[in-house]
Amino acid sequence: MKDKQKSDDMLIIFPDAVPEDIQQAMKEDVSDMTALFKLLSDPVRIHILKALEIKELCVCILVEITDYKYSALSYHLKLLKDANMVESKRERNYQIYYLTDFGRNLLETINSSFK
Repeated sequence: MKDKQKSDDMLIIFPDAVPEDIQQAMKEDVSDMTALFKLLSDPVRIHILKALEIKELCVCILVEITDYKYSALSYHLKLLKDANMVESKRERNYQIYYLTDFGRNLLETINSSFK
């Protein structure tokens, strides 16, 4: 049996001609991965991650260095927190944000890819 059949200008590939591992890869649920890429597509969130890579920071400092309003930063931080990239802790009257191991590892991987 032929693997390919030509009909006019259309090339037909029979399913058994495509290796099983490729077929499985195409069926794989990639919704978590696409959600992560969407999350990382916003420059504000990348800047927050890069700042937190250097030091744990409270929202008040992030407001100063980004020129964004508290509410906008809180929204971005919540998204990063929901994605397990940042975490926070309470220190007196301040909520301090820091990178999780996942966030740090991901950022290191991204940074090394762009060097």
